[in-house]
Formats: sequence, structure tokens, C-alpha cells
Amino acid sequence: MGARVENVGIIAMELYFPSQYVDQTALETFDGTSSGKYTIGLGQKKMGFCSDREDINSICMTALHRLIERQDINLHDIGRLEVGTETIIDKSKSVKSFLMTLFAKEGATDIEGIDTTNACYGGTAALFNAINWVESSSWDGRKAIVVAGDIAVYGKGPARPTGGAGAVAMLIGPDAPLVFDRCVRASYMTHAYDFYKPDLASEFPFVDGKLSIHCYLSALDNCYNLFCKKMRKIDPDFKGLLSLDGMLFHSPYSKLVQKSLARVCFNDFLNASEEKREVQFPGLSEFKNHKLEDTYFDRDVEKAFMTYSLELFQNKTKPSLNIAQNVGNMYTPSLYGGLVSYLTSKNPQELVGKKIGLFSYGSGLASTMYSINICDDHSKGSKLEKLITTLNTSVILLEKRECVEPTKFSELMDVRTKNYHTAPYKPSGSIDKLFPGTYYLVEIDDQRRRTYDRKV
Repeated sequence: MGARVENVGIIAMELYFPSQYVDQTALETFDGTSSGKYTIGLGQKKMGFCSDREDINSICMTALHRLIERQDINLHDIGRLEVGTETIIDKSKSVKSFLMTLFAKEGATDIEGIDTTNACYGGTAALFNAINWVESSSWDGRKAIVVAGDIAVYGKGPARPTGGAGAVAMLIGPDAPLVFDRCVRASYMTHAYDFYKPDLASEFPFVDGKLSIHCYLSALDNCYNLFCKKMRKIDPDFKGLLSLDGMLFHSPYSKLVQKSLARVCFNDFLNASEEKREVQFPGLSEFKNHKLEDTYFDRDVEKAFMTYSLELFQNKTKPSLNIAQNVGNMYTPSLYGGLVSYLTSKNPQELVGKKIGLFSYGSGLASTMYSINICDDHSKGSKLEKLITTLNTSVILLEKRECVEPTKFSELMDVRTKNYHTAPYKPSGSIDKLFPGTYYLVEIDDQRRRTYDRKV
């Protein structure tokens, strides 16, 4: 295709979340736990969930179809379709193959890409695959689409309020309003049993909560320091967090995100010279000899740097938590729900020229920190303006969801659990509760073949 294309990134996005939610305050009462455990301790407000009418195929089809319709995409202009998910319902057949039903109707079948799986990181890996393709010698001039989706469910107990569900679809190509920085991705990959799903007959994961937090923060430390090192090769004046207008994180629950921003500040503190440390971090000198690896559960360090970073959190990170607090952990789309929240928290003119850092984490483990620059062509109806207008249309639906009482929520979860591996099966969940345009499961036949329809 000749010279390398420029400004490759996200051109358009669509976000889907379920039409029903359970209130976290009501869930605290229902579970008989202490007041504030979910709302203050986890930082959560509401949790979206799916009945047995929705599965990973349906929520991804919903997000993809919305993107195609709202962006008026010619399906023959798409050359790659990538899916990131950890919600596995078939050990062989990909979610991408179901999504191809939307393309095959138009005879558009020359489309590369397939599913990518590693816990919550799969969406980022799929996104990188698409970015790399557009920037490579294999690119044929067409755009790519990335779909990340998951249904996060847990058994009854303390982990259940950290669930959620959703999907995001992203159009990838050159001359984008959200441009990915080149040569500064910083990854940390290693082996850990912090969260995993070895029982293929169950939706529920095995979770080591303390190890999971240790792995998350350790990955953050490694990625952030390497990211800063790579950025300084391009920009010697790069000052870490102070040079970023936004800092977004994968969000298992919102309180961990706030702790993560504090952790980034702790890294900057340890990396600062003695002179700069006294100016930038007044009153924190008692922590100068602490080591990262010894402080993952050090409450004094955590408290001190959460206090120090409060204003930075309010400005750079809190605007990204709207979806996370009101929908819950969407797994692979979690970070990109954060991106949607950040973009819709401001008007387009405020965003132009901003650089944001993003930290993606998936248990097991895989993690990367990278950065995006927000650009605009300053024309009326620009790509950035169109992107944000479309996202606002999706975010408005948060207020149009139905609040379900915890008793009913628990019953619906019991139905999912009881029938998770059942075939033949006809779902009992209400179609009337779904948003218009939502795909839903019609039935699973005796050969375990799934059929879907779309609510008008």
C-alpha cells in the first residue's frame, strides 16, 4: 500500500450494557453484609447483569450491529474483525464466526481475524492485532473492527458484587481521532493462578483475592516504569503521571482503580531525585527507602499516597469510572468502558490535544500500558465530535435501565447457573426487558446449536 499510514487508532466506538441492574446498596442489605461494603469498600453503585436470554454471542452481535448502523459502515470496507473475550461457550467455534452472520448477508466474507482469550486482557490483545494490521505490509486499505465482550458472574458470596456485563465495538483505521502512540507499549507477562476458569461446566471462576491484587499491582509497577522509560526515549521531558492528562485502568472494582492511581504516584515518588521529591511530594520522605515489592499490602503507604493523589485522581482518573461504577466489571471491555466514560465526561474542545495513559490487565497474567492522543480536524461534524456524540447516546441508556430487586436478581442468577450446560434449552428470561436492537438467544437445540433473534 506504499508509505506507512499515519494517525492509526479508534475512529468510532459503541458500548452495550444490559438493560437490567441490581443496586449495590440493596445488595448489601440482601446479603446481610455491613453497610458500605460494596458501595464504599468496592466503590460500586449498580451492577448490570444478563438473564438467560443473553450470552456472549448475543451481546457482541448487539454492540457490532449498533456500530455498523450508526456509522453507516459498508461491510465490504472491513478487512479484519477481531474479538476479545474470556466468556467461552464453545471450545472450538469462535464468537467471531457468529458475528460473521452480519457480514455474510452482504456477501462480505473476506475478513481476517479471530477470537483472542486471556482473561480481561483479550480485548486489548485483539485491539493491538487490529492496530498492527493497519500499520503492517499486510494492510489492504480497509478498516478493522474490534469487539470485546464478557458476562462476569460469580457464585453467591463476597465476589458476586464484583460482577457485570457488557460489550464494546471499535472501528480501527488511519486518520483517527484517538491515535495510538507508537513504540511505547510496555507489557508485563508471567504465570500466576490469581483468577482462572478450569471448570468448563461452570461460569464461575476460581479466585485468589489477595494474590489477584498482588498480581495486578505488580503488573502495574512493571508496566508503568517500562512505559515511562520508553516515553523518555521519545520525549526526554516526559514526567510520568504529570505529563498525562488522563490515566485509565482496567477496573475489577472502582476502589482498586483509585488505589492504582495512588500506586502510580508512589512509583513517581521512588523514581524522583531527592531534590524533586521534597518539592513534588512534601511530607512523604519517611517512605523513601521503601521497596515496591514489599508494599503491596502496606496500609501506611497506601493511605499516604491515596491522600496525596486525591486531586490527581479527581482530575485524571475519576472521570473514567462512570460505566465501571454503574455497570460493574465487564472484563475485556472494562478498560474501554473507562475510555467511553472519560470521553463523555467532557466536550470535544476540552479533549483535543490530550494524552491519556491506559493500563490493561488480565489475570494469569497479561498486562500492558500504552497511550492515546486525542486529535481533531477542527471541522464541523468532525470525527471526534461524531465519536463523542455517538457515545453519549449509549451512555444515556444507563438511566433507562430497569432496577431489579436483589431477590429477583438472585433468582435469575440461579436460572443461569442451573441451565448453564443444558441442551436442548429454551430461555425463560423476558424479551420485553431488553433494549430495542438487542440480540437474544432463542434456543439451544439438542445438538447444542444456538439461534438468535433481534428485538425490534
